[in-house]
Amino acid sequence: MRYFPLFMDLTERAVLVVGGGEVASRKTEALVRAGARVTLLSPEISESLQVLWRDDALQWIEQRYDSAFLTRNYVQVWATTDHAPLNHQIYADAKLLGLQVNVVDDQPYCDFITPAMIDRGQIQVAISSGGASPVLVRNIRESIEAVLAQNLRVLAQFCGEKRDHLKVERPDVSARRRFWESFLADPCVKETHDPAVLEQIYQRYIAAPMLRGREVIWVVCDTDVELLPMKAVRFMQQSELVFYHRNIPAEGLDLCRRDAERAVFDSRAQLQGLLTKAREESLNLCILVTVADFQVVADLKMKGERQFGSGLYQSE
Repeated sequence: MRYFPLFMDLTERAVLVVGGGEVASRKTEALVRAGARVTLLSPEISESLQVLWRDDALQWIEQRYDSAFLTRNYVQVWATTDHAPLNHQIYADAKLLGLQVNVVDDQPYCDFITPAMIDRGQIQVAISSGGASPVLVRNIRESIEAVLAQNLRVLAQFCGEKRDHLKVERPDVSARRRFWESFLADPCVKETHDPAVLEQIYQRYIAAPMLRGREVIWVVCDTDVELLPMKAVRFMQQSELVFYHRNIPAEGLDLCRRDAERAVFDSRAQLQGLLTKAREESLNLCILVTVADFQVVADLKMKGERQFGSGLYQSE
């Protein structure tokens, strides 16, 4: 992974865009929507940029580029002109000041790159190929757009408004997590665009007793993680605790819930010790083992605990 993915808060942060054409328009419009204080440096700008300028959404310096306009006040510099040598000069000048630079469509001169975005209000999905294949990224974006619920904007706002209330009703972190999982799995929640309906469902779940189930699954994870059944992946995503063999491929571990507690083991004795403690707790547990090591630890599996994986697709 060459690029570390992150979402940067640009609200009221100063950003310089050098250029005023179509490329500058696309980038500037996105920056303005993100709340950045954009300064455009260009003798001419497009009509769409002029509209933003007349609406006081950005500042326009109507001059050609000069390094004197660069200051350390800017958190980002975008070089969007159609003249490569000038863009490269902007990059060099900005680096002297320690500024982060993006020379659009010129990856060697980018400290950061912008992914393809899917925007559902507070829900944002970013997709990147590290600059390798923009067309592939576009195809992936179209596929994801087709399956994402259209009510995510309303749902995200509702959940955000209820966070403090739920902390009072469910002081335990695990209890809150289980509440949201049940609430978001409700078919009506997945479909409605009406906050009033969401409120009714929320109050119903708040009033319901907190039932606590516990699931333990064993996943035999080979190098080709795509062979894992979807049911196994679903359970992996629900696990609150993950024990994994040190030889488990990173792709397999990535399928587990990101905020789950994790512990690594490299011997049967270590896993046995972890299981002894874990079985005293009421947490959904996932044990990831390699094909080679499963037979060594299989006897630690208790009745009622499911298992999935290579050659073991039946659940028990």
